[in-house]
Amino acid sequence: MKVIFVSGKHGQSKSLFFGQWTRTLLSLCLLGVPLGIGVYLGYALNEKEGVVLDHKTLIALQDEVLKEQLEISDTKEEAQQQLQALTLKMAALQARLVRLDALGERITDIAKLDRGEFDFNQQPGLGGPVSDDAGIAYQNPDFIDAIDHLVDRVDDREQQLEILETLLANRKIQDDIFLAGRPINKGWMSSYFGHRADPFTGRIAMHKGIDFAGKEGINIVAVASGVVTWSGDRSGYGEMVEINHGSGYMTRYAHNKENKVEVGDIVKKGQTVALMGSSGRSTGPHVHFEVYKHGRPVDPAAYIHRASR
Repeated sequence: MKVIFVSGKHGQSKSLFFGQWTRTLLSLCLLGVPLGIGVYLGYALNEKEGVVLDHKTLIALQDEVLKEQLEISDTKEEAQQQLQALTLKMAALQARLVRLDALGERITDIAKLDRGEFDFNQQPGLGGPVSDDAGIAYQNPDFIDAIDHLVDRVDDREQQLEILETLLANRKIQDDIFLAGRPINKGWMSSYFGHRADPFTGRIAMHKGIDFAGKEGINIVAVASGVVTWSGDRSGYGEMVEINHGSGYMTRYAHNKENKVEVGDIVKKGQTVALMGSSGRSTGPHVHFEVYKHGRPVDPAAYIHRASR
């Protein structure tokens, strides 16, 4: 291989001769330098690009961590709100349970039930043998939903008990104002309602009540609940108690030894209102019992023999 160099200034030329090995080495150098430069540049670019990728990944991880922190904060705040709501619901539920216990106690009294049979201060007895059937595995419901459902059930039971209380109270009121029974616990009927021979004059006269004779000082009781409209001496009656029972009914208890109630008192059925005596126009210890319906005297026997409700 011959290489000629020409000088541009003097126009002179020089020739160089290269052998086979020299030509091979020169070819390798000429080809290797660009290849090396390319490899270097490729490695440098790859290294730089890797740095960029690592930085982006770090930013993405930081964003992900921040997002998770915000979600944890929101979850914590929501849990606190639910806990506060649960506390309020539990307080409301406890108040309803206290009212249910009070309603149960009142209904027990109104219905005259055995307290040992319905004790609202104790948990009800539950039990039974172990079942061989394992059944379906229990799954916990959502806690808040379970509390809401329980509150709804308690509210429903409370309304039912209130209705039952009202019905029983009304029935008790009706029973209390229902005229029935005798005005004494011990004694016998000594004179009936209607025309009879007057014990003082012997003439036929109207007897507007029924007489019950007995031992002086025994209790005279109200045959129904009501309000006392008279308590004191009255001409011909002696010491007398008059009770208005409403619905147009009124009763009188006369010839008493002593009155135990005063005007305006509210008396219950079976309550002692006087003691048997012989005051007024009387021949001996007894109670003169009268029943008025819409201002007119009626035969008390119809109410004495009336079946109590």
